[in-house]
Amino acid sequence: MGTQLSGVEHVIAVASGKGGVGKSTVASNLALALHAEGYRVALLDADIYGPSLGTMMGAEGKRPEVRGDRLQPVMAHDIQCMSMSFVASERTPMVWRGPMASSTLQQLLSQTEWQNRQILVVDMPPGTGDIQLTLAQRVQLSGAVIVTTPQDIALLDACKGIEMFTKVQVPVLGIIENMSTHICSSCGHEEAVFGSGGGSRIASEYNTRMLAQLPLSLEIREHSDTGHPLVAAEPDGQIASSLRSAAREIAAMVFARPPTGPAINVIDD
Repeated sequence: MGTQLSGVEHVIAVASGKGGVGKSTVASNLALALHAEGYRVALLDADIYGPSLGTMMGAEGKRPEVRGDRLQPVMAHDIQCMSMSFVASERTPMVWRGPMASSTLQQLLSQTEWQNRQILVVDMPPGTGDIQLTLAQRVQLSGAVIVTTPQDIALLDACKGIEMFTKVQVPVLGIIENMSTHICSSCGHEEAVFGSGGGSRIASEYNTRMLAQLPLSLEIREHSDTGHPLVAAEPDGQIASSLRSAAREIAAMVFARPPTGPAINVIDD
């Protein structure tokens, strides 16, 4: 079973079964939505191979202070942040095998001096491999949020992510469907270019909830690229409102239940 992380009450993983679904964008905006709802929030970029938090949170090029043997989180938009992009160049590839990446994640978790945070949002790498298992085994997780698009192949991989968290007994708090529709900036026509209804179907299949459906939006991309996530840049907009609603649901769930960890079952052959 994972241990309680010092300085943090609840840890929430934001995960996806595959890359390219906007998971990091959702994670950074969800952290800001939780902050906007009044919670003390931290954000960890657990994607050792492809960290992007520094750019998305407007903290690119910053370096954490070191006090004793503890890394001090980098502050961005009033959120405590930590990422490999803060300790190595974002252009430097991590040419490591899985155990080295897992060890690095453990160090970022345990050596960062998180300071009185109610919620730590962890932006997971895509997939169901070493990093995901390391987090589930080392840290008490209050739950996971699965990010997907309506596209069939993304939904299949999202199901794998849900199954993985179920196997290690981490509750899936809900689904955020990204790129649900495209709204033409010229005429306002809305079209489900990647399909429709997929997120709701898997939410129903796995007895979880649809937390939010976010459009394929130029504004989301532009604000992320410039280090001002949409929830901070356009706090009164419809997308920010959807994410704040999701944040309220997530907070209500995690503060109503104790953190959990994977169970170890002994099976006699």
